[in-house]
Amino acid sequence: MRIGTPLSPNATKVMLLGCGELGKEVIIALQRLGVEVIGVDRYENAPGHQVAHRTHVIDMTDATALRHLVEHVRPDIIVPEIEAIATDELVRIEKDGLSEVIPTARAVNLTMNREGIRRLAAEELGLPTSKYVFISSLEELEAAIEHTGLPAIVKPVMSSSGKGQSEISHPNDCAKAFDYAQKGARVRGARMIVEEKINFDYEITLLTVRAKNSNGETDTHFCAPIGHRQQQGDYVESWQPQKMTATALKNATHIAKNITTALGGRGLFGVELFVKGDDVWFSEVSPRPHDTGLVTLATQRLNEFELHARAILGLPVSTKLESPGASAVIYGEYNEAAISFDNLDEALSIEGTDLRLFGKPESFERRRMGVAVAIGENAEEARARADDAAKCVKPVSHLLD
Repeated sequence: MRIGTPLSPNATKVMLLGCGELGKEVIIALQRLGVEVIGVDRYENAPGHQVAHRTHVIDMTDATALRHLVEHVRPDIIVPEIEAIATDELVRIEKDGLSEVIPTARAVNLTMNREGIRRLAAEELGLPTSKYVFISSLEELEAAIEHTGLPAIVKPVMSSSGKGQSEISHPNDCAKAFDYAQKGARVRGARMIVEEKINFDYEITLLTVRAKNSNGETDTHFCAPIGHRQQQGDYVESWQPQKMTATALKNATHIAKNITTALGGRGLFGVELFVKGDDVWFSEVSPRPHDTGLVTLATQRLNEFELHARAILGLPVSTKLESPGASAVIYGEYNEAAISFDNLDEALSIEGTDLRLFGKPESFERRRMGVAVAIGENAEEARARADDAAKCVKPVSHLLD
């Protein structure tokens, strides 16, 4: 891969669609390799906007606006970093030769919709998954739980970060769950998935990298498994490595390789899996860095963002784990703009810790505004350090200051 000089006629231009905290780290990784990055998001001063060479604010679900921007900028590569994008238009953009989409436009389109990716995994590839039914009405939901059993999980086929996800433990819960899923869906009236709740021991993210080797062929690489804990479908802490049996790890890598090979292209994928003993079930896959993978900022020689950048550019990768580590989320706690943070010195005085404050211009009570990461002799020690550091950081309201 030949890389030009940023802001010059021979620049290698990458357009990032989505400039949140994950996108910001991808931009930094790309810029360290001499890439000119154009950051796009739906609001001004998003975290990635603060470090990109150039920025644009558009509604990325507007196909016409997205195409006009691509035609104007003419990026060499488009890297989707969120799900709320007009992915059908990305397919047309790629087909028309305007730009290359990472990993592929088809992969982005499939993974945006839980129905597409679940049918690929279970029905085409034969990978183990929970029992599931796709539904469009309350009546269909009430019938679906006869197949999945109770408890069951209901979520929109198009949503992110746990939005619209809830658990049904009794038939009387159906109406509430249906309404909640509708409100959390990216598109009003979208279909939903009803899933059997698997009685798993733990869940993992297996970061999987498809990258070119010296012969120009695509190899698949795996990071050490990442354990994580969620609340209402959104991650609150993660750690690496997650202890697994050799058989479970073999089953996990088999599933991850199959689904990412089927999606194709190159880049990093976050493959989510449920594990019970030696048994592993496919849950979801994201064709981009994963929020639970923020732990790799502390644990790996190349973090997930650097791995994504290298794979995108056709450069060699290494998934070597340097140290056990953990991450813990820092929430905004206030619903207002431009909050401050106190006690950073106390947090960073804890051995082996570091912080990332994302710079989001507006805070919400449960909005992820930063993360504490830590290393330790083992994952348990690292989790305790990361949790302590996150608790030290105190959001400050300017209205109360």
